Amino acid sequence: MARALLLAERGLWTTTPNPRVGCVIVQNDQIIGEGFHEKAGEPHAEVMALRAVGQRAQGATLYVTLEPCSHHGRTPPCADALIAAGVGRVVAAMRDPNPLVAGEGIARLRDADIMVETGLMEDEARELNIGFVSRMTRGRPWVRMKVAATLDGRTALANRKSQWITGETARRDGHAWRARACAVLTGFGTVRDDDPRMTVRWVDTPRQPQRILIDSRMETSPKARIFNGSRVLVFAGADDAHKRRQLEDRGAEVIVLPNAGGKVDLPPMLQELARRGMNEIHVESGTRLNGSLLAEGCVDELLIYLAPRLIGSAGLGMFDLPEMTELSQMPALTIREMLPLGEDVRILARLRSR
Repeated sequence: MARALLLAERGLWTTTPNPRVGCVIVQNDQIIGEGFHEKAGEPHAEVMALRAVGQRAQGATLYVTLEPCSHHGRTPPCADALIAAGVGRVVAAMRDPNPLVAGEGIARLRDADIMVETGLMEDEARELNIGFVSRMTRGRPWVRMKVAATLDGRTALANRKSQWITGETARRDGHAWRARACAVLTGFGTVRDDDPRMTVRWVDTPRQPQRILIDSRMETSPKARIFNGSRVLVFAGADDAHKRRQLEDRGAEVIVLPNAGGKVDLPPMLQELARRGMNEIHVESGTRLNGSLLAEGCVDELLIYLAPRLIGSAGLGMFDLPEMTELSQMPALTIREMLPLGEDVRILARLRSR
């Protein structure tokens, strides 16, 4: 199963909206074939592994990181392929959270007298597909917010200059996290201050994530670099026909989704992104949007890079949050990882309610 998980990681950047899945076929305690799902519309991991072994699949044990599918999508059901190949046993790391499967694949295999076991390395398999699980079970993507800050928690000088707080190793690592996401999300303030491209550049990638811009009043200049290249999805809180046309002329798709205050309604925005098949969203925005996303329960995980520098109280903070009057109001996190990266430190922390 560990080998199957490594294979699944080969589809880390390419399987969207599908899950990342790897498969290994074993006969007489020897691996005889393996495969992984690379891209939506192409064969699933089980089919790739079966192609590698042919007739030798008869009576073999198949290890797969996710329950074999049982429905017709872009490809036929994998459960049917396993039955036709005559495998004797299937070990799945986890059940498929997709309501179209949700145990039906396992039931179909057992009805064909194939032994099925689940739960082996389930936690690892779930983490690999945490965005897919989130979309299937919560109807929203998994949202990971990246922040680069000094040791005193400042993300920019008072004049908003922020490039670069962290070193090259940390910035390269940040681009690797960008690359694995389905989309990279930022706000008007960041585009105004830094004019970023919001693309993956520091690591090799077979595809660029969708770029998303939150701009409540459609104030972003059509000349901003974020509009160079592929289409940008813009969420606004109020419509303006002239500004909309300007952005659409730059290839943007504009969605007006206001809340009661005339800003973008963030939870329904996540639902819309899930409807479009997005599993993981990578956020790189400023203190105000960071705070709004956190305050409205739209963040699952923080990816924080801390540099051994100090700016002081005049600098901009990480999150603009509402004032708290009791310590019990503080959002609680669980630190999952601390990793040195050059002179900097990367902290991966998860909101405890997620």
